[in-house]
Amino acid sequence: MAETKPVDRPLSPHLQIYKPMLTMMMSIVHRATGMALYAGMILLVWWLCAAAASDDAFATAQWIFSSWLGLLVLLGFTWALIHHALGGLRYLYWDTGRGFELSRVELMAKANLAGSIILTILVWIIAYMVHA
Repeated sequence: MAETKPVDRPLSPHLQIYKPMLTMMMSIVHRATGMALYAGMILLVWWLCAAAASDDAFATAQWIFSSWLGLLVLLGFTWALIHHALGGLRYLYWDTGRGFELSRVELMAKANLAGSIILTILVWIIAYMVHA
C-alpha cells in the first residue's frame, strides 16, 4: 500500500484568532435571542392554554409569571423580542445594499443595543402604569 503524503492546506481562522468586535457579538446575540424567543413562545402558549383550560390553571400561570423569577423571565423575553426585531430591521436595511460603511455598521450595532434596552424599559414602564 502506498503511503500518502499529507497535503499542506491553509488553516481556517478560529475564534481565538479574531478580536471580539461589537458587530460580531451582536450577530451572536441576534441568533441567541432568536432561540430564546422559541422558549418564550412555549411559555406564551402555556399561558394561553391555561387561560382557556380553567380558572385554577390560569391562576397558577399568573402566580408563576407574577413571581420575581417569572417577572425576570418576562423582562428577558421582552428584551429579546425587541432586540431581535431591531436586529431584523438592521439586516433588512443591509439587504437593500446600503449601510455597509464601517462607521455606519458600528453605529447601527450600538443603536440596536441601546434601542433595545431603552424600548424594553419604556414598555415595562407603560405596562406598570397601565397595570397600577
